[in-house]
Amino acid sequence: MITGKFPSLRLRRTRKYVWSRKLVQENNLSANDLIYPIFLIEGKNKKQTIKSMPNIYRYTLDKLGEVVNNVVKNNIPMVALFPSIPNAKKDKYGSEALNEDNLVCRATQYIKKRFKNNVGIMCDVALDPYTSHGHDGLLKNNYVINDETNEILINQSLLQAEMGCDVLAPSDMMDGRIGKIRKALDKNKFHDIQLLSYAIKYASSFYGPFRDAVGSKKSLKSDKKNYQMDYSNKNESLREVALDIKEGADMVMVKPGMPYLDIIKSIKEKFRIPVFAYQVSGEYSLLSNAINKKIIDKNAIYESLIAFKRAGANAIVTYYADRLDKILI
Repeated sequence: MITGKFPSLRLRRTRKYVWSRKLVQENNLSANDLIYPIFLIEGKNKKQTIKSMPNIYRYTLDKLGEVVNNVVKNNIPMVALFPSIPNAKKDKYGSEALNEDNLVCRATQYIKKRFKNNVGIMCDVALDPYTSHGHDGLLKNNYVINDETNEILINQSLLQAEMGCDVLAPSDMMDGRIGKIRKALDKNKFHDIQLLSYAIKYASSFYGPFRDAVGSKKSLKSDKKNYQMDYSNKNESLREVALDIKEGADMVMVKPGMPYLDIIKSIKEKFRIPVFAYQVSGEYSLLSNAINKKIIDKNAIYESLIAFKRAGANAIVTYYADRLDKILI
């Protein structure tokens, strides 16, 4: 509550000078707040353009070192790995997800060997990059079946943990998978592997460019509304988070980000758990294209990221993380 009244109280006093504004600033953004997503492809010496995502690329493993080195140089704590595999390696079961020689496994081993624990590795636990139908789980009668999918996700998680992944991030939205994965990890003595649950993942229209990036867009013939959340709902998100915390989640993700700042705020205030936000591909592309066309100023990037911090996010997955020097103002 504000005490006092005008003219003795003038809130503009502390806004007059830069030094004063810095002193009373309530939220700050630094490299510590950011996670950088990296798209992977097979082959050699490739840096492949993603048309729907300006200045974002898919990299072959021999190019990965320079990308991660830049992340470490900028003191960004963690990278997130996402594969784009050839259609020939996809099937209706997502079998490639369990191949110990798949892209994510090889990338994880390479990063861990070269960079040790100087950067965290986050691995996506879901089947959509690997399935021929583009869904996050097993499909039966055009419906993603829950319990059978969970069994595959458990094995995918154990494989990624064995390869050296630090943070497993189930993004599939199956019921009960956090508890089952945590139990399997502990049984296999992976006690220190962290679980970042995509507890809140809405069935959003903002994922289009990402699906281009991982190559699932053309194969996806139906929406994901029978497992991802209805974007009209807020109370349901709190139930999802409560369940995942009980099952063993160390942190939770809200995805997408900017349209759901109210959800981030509610979760942080109610549960006091680390909350991560994903500034998804559609948000990134909208901002980048508007900036490139000079419709809005580039400082909108910083404004969008500080909004996550103001809402209560501990960390932000953003495609702008590798341009930190251009973001901070």
